[in-house]
Amino acid sequence: MIRAAFRWLLAVFYAAAGYFHLANPEPFLTITPEWVPWPAAVIWWTGIAEIAGAVGLAQPFSAPLKRYAAIGLALYAVCVFPANINHFAMDLARKDSGAGLVYHIPRMVAQPIIVWLALWAGEVLDWPFARRTKST
Repeated sequence: MIRAAFRWLLAVFYAAAGYFHLANPEPFLTITPEWVPWPAAVIWWTGIAEIAGAVGLAQPFSAPLKRYAAIGLALYAVCVFPANINHFAMDLARKDSGAGLVYHIPRMVAQPIIVWLALWAGEVLDWPFARRTKST
């Protein structure tokens, strides 16, 4: 029950994020590292990936599709981490410190949690909630 609630929460979160990547790519383009080729296309495809992952997570009757979507979203979160680091560095280099540490530190800490949450909610892994079996 709790796992399903988190799966739906992630699906809504990623669907909204995907929508914003497509509807207003400019904020995402400003934090994309310079070494990323074709940044506008990358932002567009990340929006598509988020929406596709959200749809996959929301599938109530397809366990394999949920798992594939969860793995895809976890990999996606790993792949966009350089943009988050770049945003952090760009903000802290500003005279006004941008959003500041109060915004960026929780965001950095949340990234691996989001990777784990996608895998757990998508039933790819049970850790740390796996049931223990008694051995005789």
